[in-house]
Amino acid sequence: MRIVYLALAIWGAIHPMVYFLRWFRENGFDLSGMVEAWHANAASSGLVWDLTIAAIALTLWIIAETAARRQWRNLIAIPATFCIGVSCGLPLYLFLRSGSQDGPIR
Repeated sequence: MRIVYLALAIWGAIHPMVYFLRWFRENGFDLSGMVEAWHANAASSGLVWDLTIAAIALTLWIIAETAARRQWRNLIAIPATFCIGVSCGLPLYLFLRSGSQDGPIR
């Protein structure tokens, strides 16, 4: 499964970035315009909030498990989540976590 997590993290970094880069090419590097586009209608606003809540929950999980396991390198999944997206941060964290020799927390 470790390789699957890594593949999903890479895919989750590249695939969404293709769309973001296309948007920046068409509209310039306008972050406020991008955020405005994310809230263009109720469906896209709902998706933004869904991903925001998921990113916060993932961050709290990463912090809690990192503190318990003392696997500080796993914290890299937090900036990956907020700078790239949950589609990269979650599988990246699962990849890093699966490499731990500690096993599950009991």
